[in-house]
Amino acid sequence: MKRKIGYTILIIITIGYLIPENFSMPVQGGTSKDYNQQSFWYYPWGKSVTHKGVDIFAKKGTQLNTSTAGIVLYTGTIEIGGNVVVVLGPKWKLHYYAHLDTITTSSLSYVSRDEKIGTVGNSGNAKGKSPHVHYAIATIIPYPWKIDSDRQGWKKMFYLNPIEQLKASGY
Repeated sequence: MKRKIGYTILIIITIGYLIPENFSMPVQGGTSKDYNQQSFWYYPWGKSVTHKGVDIFAKKGTQLNTSTAGIVLYTGTIEIGGNVVVVLGPKWKLHYYAHLDTITTSSLSYVSRDEKIGTVGNSGNAKGKSPHVHYAIATIIPYPWKIDSDRQGWKKMFYLNPIEQLKASGY
């Protein structure tokens, strides 16, 4: 029984690495002019201390799509992020979308790249601010060489810079 579970876990991990990412801009019609290219890991940044993602600005209600295919692990509301969606994508990366106005997907559903998951808003601690989506990419498997001794050092090994993904994909 233990051997069977071990093989199952190995297969799941292998599949996670074999599925291509095929990244795209999550905000429909978004361009590099809609986000600050210096905002990842910006310090100081409100209650979260360090900004662990990128804010992509758009009109309230603009369609929000998944940037990669994956399984929706969570949809709901949390205090700081407001309406949020978390998608487990290829390479075991968690794609976190926060401050949504509406959520149009459900937990444990499969979403393909560019599939609508909600709309841009200003929920959570973005209330009263310009509508945007806070987009972050975290990894389950840490990158210890990314430790930053100045700003929450060990935490940086779990976050990837979404701006690099946007630029590499032409956004």
